Amino acid sequence: MEHQFQERRNLLKLPVLSFPQALWRQRELLWRLSQREVQGRYRGSMLGWGWSLITPLLMLAVYTFVFSQVFQARWGDLQQSGPLIFAINLFAGLIVFNLFSETANQAPELVVRNSNLVTKVIFPLEILPAVTVVAALFHAVTSLAVLFAFQVSNGFFSVDPTNIANYGIKPTLVWLPLVWIPLVSGCLAMGWILSALGVYLRDLGQVIGVTVNLLMFLSAVFYPLSALPERWQPLLILNPLVIIIDQTRQVCVDGLAPSLSYLVIGSLLSLTLCEITYRAFQRARKGFADVL
Repeated sequence: MEHQFQERRNLLKLPVLSFPQALWRQRELLWRLSQREVQGRYRGSMLGWGWSLITPLLMLAVYTFVFSQVFQARWGDLQQSGPLIFAINLFAGLIVFNLFSETANQAPELVVRNSNLVTKVIFPLEILPAVTVVAALFHAVTSLAVLFAFQVSNGFFSVDPTNIANYGIKPTLVWLPLVWIPLVSGCLAMGWILSALGVYLRDLGQVIGVTVNLLMFLSAVFYPLSALPERWQPLLILNPLVIIIDQTRQVCVDGLAPSLSYLVIGSLLSLTLCEITYRAFQRARKGFADVL
């Protein structure tokens, strides 16, 4: 009886969220591995981390040319707002989507690629997805600097040079860290579940690659949600990326405050999902050594 009482008392002491403590305990290792991940990607290249700027810029140039020039796509009042507004809105969506896609594409092979850490070394495998998310977040922040440069440029090249302030960096940008809590938490949760499943389902990487390509065109990256017929909008909103991209544009491009319901509900759901997937990963890891 006393033993059961002690177990119940210990259960009551358990934190609601255990994954933040796990990551905090390994914060130094997480930071060093994240640095190695970023530096290793550009090691030996002449431009170094400058490629993290060049790559999205080249993709942005191609997408902008195809959609705004070839297909004559318009983003709201493009003609009145300046020649770079399509590129700015497109780039804001690409930053969010690239953070998601970088995590999703790497997650299924994280544990398989580091099988030596499973079978020979006692290693906190749960930080591997976190390393991928931190590295992707670094590239996203780098791309944000490019976005801000585009916004300032749009002010100088706008049709109304006296109204430059409306096209510069928005003060509502301070909301962006809160807007990205569901994005980063969701990527972390996705990293844990996909990396665990990838050990048992080796075809998962191929499935995720195809899915990510499809989601690029279903996540309102190349168009505003309002451009869709009303009957399709509720269906597209079921994709969390659509909401995150829309809120990111709202605070970075439109200069509007984010939705309070999004901040509260989105953060709570994403953090809860993180906790569920973290615990699922910890259970699944017990069988990694047998499979690998």
